[in-house]
Amino acid sequence: MTTPTPVEDLDEAAAAAELAALAAEIAQHDEAYHRQDAPLIDDAAYDALRQRNTAIEAAFPALIRADSPSRRVGAPLAEGFARRRHREPMLSLDNAFAAPDFEQFCARARRFLALPDEAPLRFVAEPKIDGLSISLTYENGRFVQGATRGDGIEGEDVSANLRHVAGLPLRLAGEAPALIEIRGEVFIAKADFLALNAAQEAAGEKPFANPRNAAAGSLRQLDARITAARPLSLFAYAMGAASAPVAASHAAYLERLRGWGFSVNPLSRLLDSAAAAVEFQAEMAAARADLAYDIDGVVYKIDDLALQTRLGFAGRAPRWAIAWKFPAAQAHTRIEDILIQVGRTGALTPVARLAPVNVGGVLVNRATLHNEDEIARKDIRIGDTVVIQRAGDVIPQIVSVLAHQAPDAPGFAFPETCPACGSAALRPPGEVVRRCTGGLTCPAQTVERLIHFVSRPAFDIEGLGARSIAEFHAEGLLHGPADIFRLPAREAEIAAREGWGPVSAAKLARAIESRRRIPLARFVYALGIRRIGEANAKLLARHYGDYATWRAEMRAAATIGSEARGTLGSILGIGPAIADELVAFFAEPRNLATLDELAGLLEIAPAGDAAAPGGTLAGKTLVFTGTLAAMSRAEARARAEALGAKVADTVSRRTDLVVLGAEAGGKARRAAELGVATISEAEWLALAQGQ
Repeated sequence: MTTPTPVEDLDEAAAAAELAALAAEIAQHDEAYHRQDAPLIDDAAYDALRQRNTAIEAAFPALIRADSPSRRVGAPLAEGFARRRHREPMLSLDNAFAAPDFEQFCARARRFLALPDEAPLRFVAEPKIDGLSISLTYENGRFVQGATRGDGIEGEDVSANLRHVAGLPLRLAGEAPALIEIRGEVFIAKADFLALNAAQEAAGEKPFANPRNAAAGSLRQLDARITAARPLSLFAYAMGAASAPVAASHAAYLERLRGWGFSVNPLSRLLDSAAAAVEFQAEMAAARADLAYDIDGVVYKIDDLALQTRLGFAGRAPRWAIAWKFPAAQAHTRIEDILIQVGRTGALTPVARLAPVNVGGVLVNRATLHNEDEIARKDIRIGDTVVIQRAGDVIPQIVSVLAHQAPDAPGFAFPETCPACGSAALRPPGEVVRRCTGGLTCPAQTVERLIHFVSRPAFDIEGLGARSIAEFHAEGLLHGPADIFRLPAREAEIAAREGWGPVSAAKLARAIESRRRIPLARFVYALGIRRIGEANAKLLARHYGDYATWRAEMRAAATIGSEARGTLGSILGIGPAIADELVAFFAEPRNLATLDELAGLLEIAPAGDAAAPGGTLAGKTLVFTGTLAAMSRAEARARAEALGAKVADTVSRRTDLVVLGAEAGGKARRAAELGVATISEAEWLALAQGQ
């Protein structure tokens, strides 16, 4: 059985192209799952997409995109419900799929905490219920509000509906903090799901696809009477904000939940080691089919809440918990065609169109083929019978070829010209991706860049979707980003177009006008500079502060050895490849003209310290050097950023403070030469702990 191209064999171009494809595909599935309650793939397939995305980002951190799935939780909120902001974000979990993944999770936690490899860790294992995550707020013991996860920051207020959910106490039994958020999962048991679908069909209504969809659809009813008639249940399992400590361990917290009157999964178990977790995973996999409710894996949480606090979060997920998922299935189908898609950077990406096949309950009809080397390595041809797998590195993926329709026929010939514009498609030496050379003359690239410009992490212009941009570009209304902000002046013309009208045209004009002021980080990302994702855009915005400074410094950084180039390279996370892309972007006159045109139409807001505006180190730039004894470098950096600091990798005139660990060397000497203040690790610890 052949396997996809290993992450370590990808170059930056191939990795960037695949991350772009993954971001688009996962966003589509987020929309279907969270807003429409109608997933296109099952959880195992979705998790495998995220797993591949995470693996590539770990190998190529400079390529992390603004729309990266690792930066998102959930999807935009549905209409019809009030928005409720969570007091603490409701983030997601990273995934494991095998024992080595779990072992790596344990090793990462120990490294972060600077614990020896043999240091024991205790876990609480909880079967992962396949339902809808919710947050419940109690004040003085009374239930006052409940919300869905939403996008992780804000959820939909479904308080009235939650009052009808079995297992949700309206008043907590016993003593509790004056304010506490309790997280849990609303679900429908298998038997109840079958009965509900039978009732749906008897009433002539469409049955639900699975229990998770039924639970989500039932809870998100605008009429609470419909929710009350549905057999919803709840398991509580986590804590959000609280006005007072509740327990010292997660196991003890679960006992408090039971004491307050919540239903807690009775299969949850305290484990003394990683080996016990492996055994528990096998036990749950064997028992899965006989459980009264659906589970798609097991969540393992480090039991010690003090360690959880130290570990904190990385991106959208905690460092102290992981979801170990069950594997998915395979199926056989036929490749009906191989299509070539052109992205905004000109990358040609092959996609297999498949004869639709049901794989574990989900209809699959497309699969990415990555690049021409992958096609050649697996000898994939149109008409082949192939093995499709919805788990592993990429989902859906073609695992292997079972049979060629015509064994003597030549293999697939990857095009050497762009299918969108006919320009030569060249493959630079050492890269696996072939790119169109048409540049701004290629309609596919222009349209994709405009779509990127208005995407949610960028300008987020509602009503200006991919189809409208393609139509406006084809008919001459849009040539570049600045033309978007001239569309309101053509409102009457747009209103007269087929499929539009006065109301929709006016709505679009208002949406565009509302985006004439944009934060610097969003603006930087929207430009579509290669290798500049959301994370890097935020790094640049936070470091340079305002648009004028950033533009001037990027122009000055074109000189190798200049202070501007050195400063750019000192930003932790901005490597040489990213620096080269930035310099190249600002060296192109057409790009500068576009920037100046946009700057004349927009107000680009300064960055500010979004991470921790009130932190004791807000606005300061720190550098760590030498060996730290009390905490790992990763924990030190996380703590500094939590206090509002920027952490750089090299010492420059912009550095405010250098923390000297044992055997500090060149950076300490550089700090002395520049007159930059230094402190010892002991002084850093006192500063970090607020002493």
